[in-house]
Amino acid sequence: MRIGLVGTGRIGGFHAGVLARHPAVAELVLADADGERAARTAGALGAEAAPSVPDLFTRHALDAVVIASATAAHAELIERAAAAGLPAFCEKPIALDVPGTLRALAAVAAAGTELQLGFMRRFDAGYLAAREAALDGRLGRLHTVRTASSDPAPPPAAYLPLSGGLFRDCMVHDLDMVRWVTGREVVEVYATGSDAGPAMFREADDVDTAAALLTLDDGTLVTATATRCNGAGYDVRMELAGELAQLAVGLDERTPLESLEPMGPPPPGKPWSGFLERFAPAYEAELDAFVRLVRGEGPNPCDGVEALAALRVAEACERSRRERRPVRLAEIPGA
Repeated sequence: MRIGLVGTGRIGGFHAGVLARHPAVAELVLADADGERAARTAGALGAEAAPSVPDLFTRHALDAVVIASATAAHAELIERAAAAGLPAFCEKPIALDVPGTLRALAAVAAAGTELQLGFMRRFDAGYLAAREAALDGRLGRLHTVRTASSDPAPPPAAYLPLSGGLFRDCMVHDLDMVRWVTGREVVEVYATGSDAGPAMFREADDVDTAAALLTLDDGTLVTATATRCNGAGYDVRMELAGELAQLAVGLDERTPLESLEPMGPPPPGKPWSGFLERFAPAYEAELDAFVRLVRGEGPNPCDGVEALAALRVAEACERSRRERRPVRLAEIPGA
């Protein structure tokens, strides 16, 4: 199999390494807006480097393409892959807004190609077990879900205006997990945020910390929090509370959370450095699923419609924060 990869930054470089090791990938061709970076990455992996992104699509006979470029280029690259008849894997999001997402999805539908989105937590062992527990009745009636996504340090200031904001860029993973783990849909959100941290968040019209209350279609209540300023370490968790049992994802010896109770657990060890370390096995699993999808050996585990659903919830959260009111999902286009 010959796969092209667009984008050789932090996540793209990681994906390139995974694909270079994959036994079903015979040839890997890398492209980047920064041609020198693509060449360096290709040289380190024994892969091939295309001189430009357009060249990757026009001069290389590919079986599929992986998109890990800057977010602003995702939709255009998805449409280009669809026009070329290529199945595509794309890091989230498809686009930073619903109209751009719908245009890209329309192009994929018209071409009849596959699009898999990179919501890697769907491949994490803990979240997989949580989904099984939520759906097999072990918890009884699920009444409360709590999620937290906490980064140990803010991203570069230049990233913030391009990110789409904390809800679309960070909390969207939790919003996807709420839907996927519970099997329910969000019907209403009430969200707020704080920009009391570094000035760069205010300058980007973003927030560094946010919280949302979600109501699901069966009455289950969800609290979701996210922050860019968790100096204790990288912390991603989900708690499921039902009438029969209560379970947690992401609670282990590396969770940067210390109990103050005399009989509490010992202090945590070295915390996770970030998402690439914490979710490395999940990232590998999602790309393996994409390779199997391209080979006709498995279903699409996270298509564009799923990504649109998570984005609509994030859009509702952002609207709620700005307008200081509850927002029904029915108010967000694209359903």
